[in-house]
Amino acid sequence: MSGHSKWKNIMHKKEKTDSQRAKIFTKIGREITLAVKEGGPDPVSNSKLRDLISKAKANNVPNDNIDRVIKKASGDGSDVNYEEVTYEGYGPCGIAVIVQTLTDNRNRTAGNLRHYFDKNGGNLGQTGSVGWMFSSKGVIVIDKSSCEEDRLMEDLMETDCEDFVSEDGLYEVYTSPDKFVRVRDFLAQKGYEFLSADTEMVPSSYSSIPDEESKDKMQRFLDMLEDDDDVQNVYHNWDEK
Repeated sequence: MSGHSKWKNIMHKKEKTDSQRAKIFTKIGREITLAVKEGGPDPVSNSKLRDLISKAKANNVPNDNIDRVIKKASGDGSDVNYEEVTYEGYGPCGIAVIVQTLTDNRNRTAGNLRHYFDKNGGNLGQTGSVGWMFSSKGVIVIDKSSCEEDRLMEDLMETDCEDFVSEDGLYEVYTSPDKFVRVRDFLAQKGYEFLSADTEMVPSSYSSIPDEESKDKMQRFLDMLEDDDDVQNVYHNWDEK
């Protein structure tokens, strides 16, 4: 298992402007809102909310912003209801793409996504059209400069991790979804700091794009998806090397 590209996309987003970072705050805020409505405003009893608060802090979301979203979502004045909708399709050169959204208007979101796919030479497919090419995995990403590989591998021997990849200045630890929280918490207790720790859709194989023009089109397509407030996560099998 190699060539995982989600973190590369995250690093790309982190280098963007203040206004684009605000979009990341908006996306996390929607996740927090949904978590509060489903499990309540107390992170002690709502583990999903607790994880999202950690995610927000890792993305430098101010504590005041986090508290404000939680209070609004748990108050009587919150009448916005988000639902999770996943879309699948093919991007330029047949690259498989899964788009996870949180939306309060399915028609708007579906219309926007269809436009992004069509504009960049792809096509929006039916549910299951590319999902069979991906598996849900827990993915923990650690900066190589923050710890020694031997120590990390020794600690991982005590866990139920499925795979370990060392490349591009990063360590990537893969787990099954049901073992993810246990492995993440174990490594956190050992003092490791994560660049990212979440469940993701990981492709079983990767496809390359042969020419620069198509690569540019694929990157524009990904940028359009990431810049849409309704889009929470984008997964694909493009081998960007």
